Amino acid sequence: MKKFMSIKLVALLLLTLTLLIGCSNNEPATSKTPEEKKTTYVMGLDDTFAPMGFRDEKGQLIGFDIDLANEVSKRLGITIEFQPIDWSMKETELNAGNIDFIWNGYTITAERQEKVAFSKPYLENSQIIVVLANSDVSKKADLAGKNVAVQAESSALDAINAEPEFVKSINELVEFSTNNEAFMDLEAARSNALVVDEVLARFYMRQNGQDKFKVLEEDFGNEEYGIGLRKDDSELLKKLDEALDEMKKDGTYDEIYAKWFSEN
Repeated sequence: MKKFMSIKLVALLLLTLTLLIGCSNNEPATSKTPEEKKTTYVMGLDDTFAPMGFRDEKGQLIGFDIDLANEVSKRLGITIEFQPIDWSMKETELNAGNIDFIWNGYTITAERQEKVAFSKPYLENSQIIVVLANSDVSKKADLAGKNVAVQAESSALDAINAEPEFVKSINELVEFSTNNEAFMDLEAARSNALVVDEVLARFYMRQNGQDKFKVLEEDFGNEEYGIGLRKDDSELLKKLDEALDEMKKDGTYDEIYAKWFSEN
């Protein structure tokens, strides 16, 4: 009887092992969806970066990049979900698979191109210097020994650091999590100047009092915005570029641009 039970147990174990091996040769139902079959993508953004992507008085996400993304999603037949992120961790979030796009006034730089794949440029920008209207600062040299505010891990910070002699000349480069915080520090006169994306600065000043500020003629250079994707998402990148090209050809891009920048 014991011998029979032992044989029966061995047979059961062999059957179980066979089933497990068979299952391992088939793709599980919960496996990662191939890129071409994926229909929902996550867009990472700084939700304080007006007018590119920010919250209205009701807490709803609005902005130029939000409108562009919604139009692209219609044309590609996909769903784009908006996910606010810590902007200083944007590339990490992308390459970890937590988001699929970095799309929020994301400047194309050589350093970033080593980490992500960029779409074609879709908007020009510059890094300007903003001071209070009553400030005696009128050029970069006047900021020697003074405090300059900037958003951490931003292209503005990269542009400043590209001029080491300027960095040496100032008292302190004060980094903030958001540009809004940097603007508030400037308004409180704790910082003497702010280096910031022009598209954001012009919008902020219109909303919060143009007469409080002045923009210096000197700046930290021109740049272009692009959409950041993982380097292996080549098919998605191609479709994204095609959709943006179509929008520019049929006038949709110009309509969205006029909505957010008509006063510039």
